[in-house]
Amino acid sequence: MLTVLEAIKRSTDYLQKKGIESPRLNAEILLANILHCKRLDLYLSFERPLKGQEIDSYREFISRRGKHEPLQYIIQEVEFYGLKFKLTPNVLIPRPETELLVEAVINKFKNMGDVKILEIGSGSGNIAVALAYNLKEAKIYSIDSSREALEIARENAELNKVNDKISFLNIDVKANFELPDKFTCIISNPPYISIKDFDLLEPELKVYEPRISLTDDGDGLTFFKAITQKSLTLLEHNGMVFFEMAKGQHESVEKILLENNFKNIQITKDYQGIERIIYGELN
Repeated sequence: MLTVLEAIKRSTDYLQKKGIESPRLNAEILLANILHCKRLDLYLSFERPLKGQEIDSYREFISRRGKHEPLQYIIQEVEFYGLKFKLTPNVLIPRPETELLVEAVINKFKNMGDVKILEIGSGSGNIAVALAYNLKEAKIYSIDSSREALEIARENAELNKVNDKISFLNIDVKANFELPDKFTCIISNPPYISIKDFDLLEPELKVYEPRISLTDDGDGLTFFKAITQKSLTLLEHNGMVFFEMAKGQHESVEKILLENNFKNIQITKDYQGIERIIYGELN
């Protein structure tokens, strides 16, 4: 008879030997997902014996995590900006740092009614959905070159009851395209990892997350340049662009913005003190 506590202990030891960070937390989250309960509820059920099917499912989950498959892909969900999102390996896993990007836009436009926002790179829809949920009067377009990503994004918009506020479009930002509006702001968390740095990534990122969402297979600046140049015709007068960027990119991205006639450029650091968010106003 395998109890909840014994299963957690054994799984924690296994994940620790596999080099998984926070092995106990991972073991608990995976078991809570199988038992359809909150993680903290496990502490009230330590002596509960697991059923055969529960043990089989848990072994499968632990085995996958031991191979460094991201936890979020295994449980197929993630929380972002206080909202729940469905996840598949077709989309990048939302990070806490990206919440700072969303927060910057919300703080800038929360007192404006008629805000038109263009997100470039829908992914799971986390950015567009969080903005639509918090900026009640905003009109949002979100574009992505991946049809698979857009399917997930639309599901997440419906899940969070903002699907009527977002138009998701299958568009590649590097192609020629037109949209029916000009925008108050453009927001993007683009593929910004250089090919050199991509080779150094941990397995969770390098092996499992979509490469197209992580790297431009170049110097990491390709999409900053493309989006900034597109913004010259897509933004309203004094419109703004907001980017998330990698460590050490802030000077290069600031230069791109300045060269394209942006002013009042501001940079925000993340929780580790890294220059992570940059935004500026079209002159």
